[in-house]
Amino acid sequence: MNTAAKTSVAIGIALAAALLLNPSAEQHRRQITESVAERSPLAGMLGVGALAAFVSNYHSVGVGSYTSIRGRTVSVGVLGMVFVIDSHKDL
Repeated sequence: MNTAAKTSVAIGIALAAALLLNPSAEQHRRQITESVAERSPLAGMLGVGALAAFVSNYHSVGVGSYTSIRGRTVSVGVLGMVFVIDSHKDL
């Protein structure tokens, strides 16, 4: 197998993995809730994270996904991992 074929196979496997492991809306919401509670225990007790997660909009772009609130990106997900962005602090 030549180098071009190996590269094509590797890219195909990576794309398939990204498609299969794209985080769901529920994974994003869970991570937002946990992140808010981690940053502020009081906000966690009051359910601020759950509220933010509830009003977030989930968007899938095939190999990745993100959630937004009022046009601001709050979390980004790829390969089964979700990363919460600090922009939700001022929401």
